This record gives sequence, C-alpha cells and structure tokens, in this order.
Amino acid sequence: MEKLHEINTEKAPKAIGPYSQGIVCGDFLFTAGQIPVDPKTGLLAEGGIEGQAKQVFENLKAILENAGSDFSSVVKTTVFLQSLNDFAKVNDIYASYFKKPYPARSCIEISALPKGSLIEIEVIASVKK
Repeated sequence: MEKLHEINTEKAPKAIGPYSQGIVCGDFLFTAGQIPVDPKTGLLAEGGIEGQAKQVFENLKAILENAGSDFSSVVKTTVFLQSLNDFAKVNDIYASYFKKPYPARSCIEISALPKGSLIEIEVIASVKK
C-alpha cells in the first residue's frame, strides 16, 4: 500500500472531526468535503448560494495548492446541494474554476449539510511528485 500523506493548511477550515482536509495516496489527492466556512472567521460565508459556492472553491483551492496541485488536475468532483434549484447558479461559479477537459462530476441533493451550509464539494485530483 502507498504511504499516505496528510494535507493540512491554515488557508482552509480546520477539520471539525476525526478526518483530514485531504490525503495524498500515490499520484492522487482526495479531499474531504468542503463547506463554505471562512478559515479566518470560522463562520459560514455570506451571500447565499453564490457566496457559499465561491468560499467552497477557495477552500478547495487552498488544499489543492498545499498538495502541489490545482483545479486543472482535478479528475472528479462530487457536489452536494441542499437544493437542486441552486444548480444553475453553482454551475456558473463551477465553470469559472475549471477549463476543458472538465472533471467528471456527480451532483446530489441532500436534506442537510454541516453547520446548515447550502453546499459541500469534494474533489479527487492528480498531484505532481
């Protein structure tokens, strides 16, 4: 088995349980689901679904960078939304962080997310060795 490397950055919210912000295994980074917590304040981002989605992507960006990766190396995303009615707004913001070839994606409506957030996203990305 490959040795696991924990990713931990102050530029993303601290884990609120027994998990890591991200784990590198071999050539891949697996992130924990990121909710829209501002790492500076510990509070949910304001601005509705748009503000929350942007904060989630900034949190993911910090974890990717800490692992030596970026959005161009993301191969899979899983998006959890409290309401699929927000899909179009999130999709517009999502498109501003990714370029072709776009990662594979799943999007799931879920009844509740931690801290009452409207969105959570996790990614799998390749990393440079």
